[in-house]
Order: sequence, then C-alpha cells, then structure tokens
Amino acid sequence: MDVKIEESWKERLSGEFEKDYFRQLTGFVKEEYKRTTVYPPGPHIFEAFNACPFNQVKVVILGQDPYHEPGQAHGLCFSVQDGTPYPPSLVNIFKELETDLGIQRPASGNLLRWASQGVLLLNATLTVRAHQAGSHQNKGWETFTDAVIHRLAEERRHIVYILWGSYAQKKGAFIDTKQNLVLKSAHPSPLSAYRGFFGNKHFSKTNEYLQANGQQPISW
Repeated sequence: MDVKIEESWKERLSGEFEKDYFRQLTGFVKEEYKRTTVYPPGPHIFEAFNACPFNQVKVVILGQDPYHEPGQAHGLCFSVQDGTPYPPSLVNIFKELETDLGIQRPASGNLLRWASQGVLLLNATLTVRAHQAGSHQNKGWETFTDAVIHRLAEERRHIVYILWGSYAQKKGAFIDTKQNLVLKSAHPSPLSAYRGFFGNKHFSKTNEYLQANGQQPISW
C-alpha cells in the first residue's frame, strides 16, 4: 500500500507509517487488494486527507467503515461517488439538512464539496472487503485514525467534531470540549435516526460555532 497522502498530513503522520502496527496493516491491505475486491479503489484510500489539508480542517465528521457495495466508497465517510444512489444513512443526513437549514437534497451524494471547505470526512477504518461490512476492522486502521484525531486535538483549536452514534462517540471521547465544539447524537442509520438524529440541528450549530470563532461557515 503506497501511502499517497497530502503533504501537511504526511508531515504529522509519518511517525505512524514507521510503526509495526502500520507495517502489518500495510501487508494485510496489499494482500487483500490482490486476492479480492476491496473498497474504496486504492488511489482513494486517503482521499479524506487529500481533500482536506491539516490546517484547513474546521469540522470533523467521524464514520465507521467505508461503504462495501460497487461504486459507493471513495474515501470520504458517508459520501458516494457521482451517479450512485444514496445509501440510507446519507438519505437521512440530507433529510436533517433540509429540516435544519432548508437545503434541498443535492443531485449527487458526493461530499467532496464539503471536504473542500474544511470538513474532514474520516472513517475509523479506511478499507473494507466487498459485500462484507466490518471486514477490515481491528487490523490497525483504528489505531491510525485515533492518531489522526490526537494530532488535530493537540495542534488545533475551535474545530467542530460531529459524532453520530456510540462508536464515533467512544472514538472521540478524549476531545477537549472546552477548546472545541463536540456535537453528539444518534447515528443517521434508519435503525437509529428516529432516536435523536433527526432534529439534532448539527449543521446550523456547526455554522454558528464557526462564525462565533471568526471562521467561514460551511456551505452545506
């Protein structure tokens, strides 16, 4: 696995690439790409970082696993490639966006437009075997993405962390809530969206916080 990652992230994460766990992870992922279908396509594994350099991060949305069906995953959590039908969680994200800010569902579920404004769309696990949710969990990715959040927490202030569901909330448990805004709710999945995701107003709360701290709001 070639780590083709944006320079500002490379600088901060190069120590991780030298660690034993990452070497083992690299070996595992390379082997998986050789022997079976893995998502996202190899060049997109680090797309979240390439689309949103370290110093431009204003918002972090934490996901769990890449989508595992054809044409969906492209390295940004919850996002799908142009022309791909919206998965159920993304449908619910757009429903909440419409309720909260009156923004109608866009023509594409590709969230690169968010990333380019400073939204880091980070999955805890960056690869997955086709049709097998969770198949690359506990192989080392979680350690790597924990390190990502730690770097941000150490160096940056006034970031909005959006943690949907218990998995994301556990992963972000150490974030300093005095220096940043941490927004938590149920996950947008159809299984839990009615238990507190709908009505969370996270999009408007994010923009209010950014503006209060002298930053440009996100054009969701």
